[in-house]
Amino acid sequence: MTTALHVARETARRSWLRALRRPVPLTFSFVQPLFWMLIFGFLFQRFTLGPAYAGLSYLDFLLPGVCVMTVLFGASQAGIDLVRDLQTGFAQRMAHATPYPGWMLGGKLAADVARLLAQAAVVAALGVALGARLRPDAAGVALAAAGLAAFALAHGSLSCWIALKTRAPESMAVFVHVVNMPLLFTSTALVPTRQMPAWLAEVARWNPLTGVADGLREALLFARVPDSGALLALLVPGVLLFALARRAMARAAES
Repeated sequence: MTTALHVARETARRSWLRALRRPVPLTFSFVQPLFWMLIFGFLFQRFTLGPAYAGLSYLDFLLPGVCVMTVLFGASQAGIDLVRDLQTGFAQRMAHATPYPGWMLGGKLAADVARLLAQAAVVAALGVALGARLRPDAAGVALAAAGLAAFALAHGSLSCWIALKTRAPESMAVFVHVVNMPLLFTSTALVPTRQMPAWLAEVARWNPLTGVADGLREALLFARVPDSGALLALLVPGVLLFALARRAMARAAES
């Protein structure tokens, strides 16, 4: 077990170092949410949110959604570095060098999830600097962060599984655009269900991103503890998709 934990720790450390040594993508991960808040937050400042959000500006409403969006786009790119490692043969060599290839994947995803939560926290601070008003509840924020981490694990595992199955950067580009955009625009990240057509509101209710965005709003805007069942239910797809990616990682080690 000590060896397995060492493999996970060193893989997580490598993932953090790679992110820190690439300042352009890391900086862009903050610039993009900032643009969303600057453009949409003020462009739609007269947008009517409905009685459930009375007294809140659109920027207040948008900020948790942009935090969730940051995690969505970041987690979807988890497989991109894996594709590079597969193409250079580094991933195969490392997987052959240890009897714990699944722990390599676990360490990478653990580092990615922790980094994305940190990025979401920085985005929230940027939103406050722009004028968003938050009334956070400590317990609620902790539970919402757990739900956000579960979503990041599921989406990152799916990205890694696609990377391991296709080993092609083109497939990752397709995944980022074809999956992320429908998830984002059929959720409540940008608008409440009250302002959606009936069919879209029904789709949004089944979108996992809606549960994460609404839970984060409950914690940040209303000082409430969100529904723990809805958020922790995200652990189920997270565990299943991680198991799927772990199996693909084990097969990569055999090839």
